[in-house]
Formats: sequence, C-alpha cells, structure tokens
Amino acid sequence: MRRVALAGIAAAVLLWSAGIRSDVWKFDSITRIGGHSVTAEGHPRVISTPAGKAVEFGGVEDALFLDVHPLAGAETFTWEVIFRPDAGGAAEQRFFHFQENGTDTRMLFEIRVIDGKWCLDSYAQSGTESKALMDREKLHTLGVWHHAAAVYDGREYRNYVDGVLEGAAQLRLVPQGAGRTSVGTRINRRDYFKGAVLAARMTNRALPPAEFLKMPK
Repeated sequence: MRRVALAGIAAAVLLWSAGIRSDVWKFDSITRIGGHSVTAEGHPRVISTPAGKAVEFGGVEDALFLDVHPLAGAETFTWEVIFRPDAGGAAEQRFFHFQENGTDTRMLFEIRVIDGKWCLDSYAQSGTESKALMDREKLHTLGVWHHAAAVYDGREYRNYVDGVLEGAAQLRLVPQGAGRTSVGTRINRRDYFKGAVLAARMTNRALPPAEFLKMPK
C-alpha cells in the first residue's frame, strides 16, 4: 500500500503542477478519507492486505458516506478506483456513487456478478443526458485487486478495467453540482458491495491509461 500511496501522491503532485486538480483517497480509515469526514454504517472495517490497508465491506448494510462530491464542477474527468470484489455477494452491487444534491444527477460504479465472475457497469447522468456502459461478455476474476476507471473528455464517455477499454459512447455531460458520496452501496442504501476498496483518484481531466493509478504488486 505504501508504494501505491506514494505513487498516487507523486502523480497528484505532477497533475497539480500541470494545472490539473486531482483528489487521491486512500481507504485506510472509516472516519476520515481524503481529508473528509466519513459516516460509517454497518460494520465496514479497515483490513491489512498484501497491497496495504483497505476498507472491507461485508455485502449487507456496510457503507461509508461523505458529504462531498469530488468531481463537482468538472467539465472533463477521470475517476479511478482500485478495488477487490469478493465472492458471495449479490448479483448487482454498487461500490461507488457520486450524487448531486437535490437532483437525480449522478455517476456511479457497479459490478454485475455472472457465472462466478463480474463485469463493470459505469453510469453517468447529467441533465437530460445519461449513459450506462456495461459489457456482460467482458468478465473478470473475483477475489483479486482490479482497477476501474470512467473517463469523460467532453465528447465521449469511456470505461476501463485494468487499463483496457471496455466501452465508449458519445455523450454531452454538463458539470455536476455539489453533492454527496457513498462507498459500498447506493446513496439510498441498496445493492450493497461485498469486497474491499484500496484507493480512488478523481481528476478534472481525461487521462490516458498510461497515466492511471498503478496497481499494487
């Protein structure tokens, strides 16, 4: 985890120096993440793994809530998560969710479990525009660390797993306003996630895969 954290911090410094805002969240606490206060529900817990500290969710009632939307105001963005979906969870699981206050505007990551593996569901909505990117044929292994990313360059919305493009669509998203975050569940406390989250990074530019967070070794 230290190698991952240092790499993330170094990357964030470089991005800031180029005039790009990047917010790195390390999931090593259930009371404070990324400098923000956290409200924990259920029994999420900090665990030690070969990759370092992470927050583990049991798939029933475990969740973290933050009173911040880290991509509010972003005209373009890259949203990355290093996470480990585990076996034994529900067929549909929401593991990260940003919600604009007072509207249905949101962006999210889910997994769908299919035949003992999982596929990524990425969704973005802003105003009248929305798109879900999901390919049920692109399945991945449970119980190991993966990198998921959603990227928007002002014209096209894309998602990636482990640096490989999975889906893309033309879309016009207006910047989202201030809002909230849930991790481990939907913002309305449904579709709980079973697994662990190690780190996330939210950047106000569309980054190429070569600049994504590095996976733990």
